[in-house]
Amino acid sequence: MKIVLVGYMASGKSTVGRLLASHLQMQFIDLDDYIEADQKKSIKNIFSEKGEIFFRKLEHQMLKEVLEKEESIIISTGGGTPCYGTNMATILEQADASIYLDLSIPNLVNRISKEKVNRPLVKNIPDSELPEFIGKHLFERRPYYLQSKHILDCNDKDVETVVDEIKELL
Repeated sequence: MKIVLVGYMASGKSTVGRLLASHLQMQFIDLDDYIEADQKKSIKNIFSEKGEIFFRKLEHQMLKEVLEKEESIIISTGGGTPCYGTNMATILEQADASIYLDLSIPNLVNRISKEKVNRPLVKNIPDSELPEFIGKHLFERRPYYLQSKHILDCNDKDVETVVDEIKELL
């Protein structure tokens, strides 16, 4: 079984993916970590050295590679992964389950504000402007996320509850 988790940054894709993989005794791959290991540099450095177009092409190539070579896997994507090129179509074609971890803007703001230093996209945005930034960004990305086979409301749920709900969906 191939399971792909999508959602906005800080929606819990990696945390949920790791725990779900542990519960189901499956391999877990964080796509961003996979790209960094392949390129031997951080996503931030790939962006700054080679630009977003190079990164998005690489991301598509790595997504296809992981989906094609692994029989049984859980993948957490980057927040932007489903929104570029044919990535969402690739996910829908090759994964048995695609799951959108859906969180409200206030919950995303709360999570992101606590880890801004690790989020290049938002690190220079004042906390007071985060709700508007996230709202606009989510408005652009949500149509891609909503193509997922399953949409899971993750508001006010701990990671164990989310994992249990995913297991029920599968």
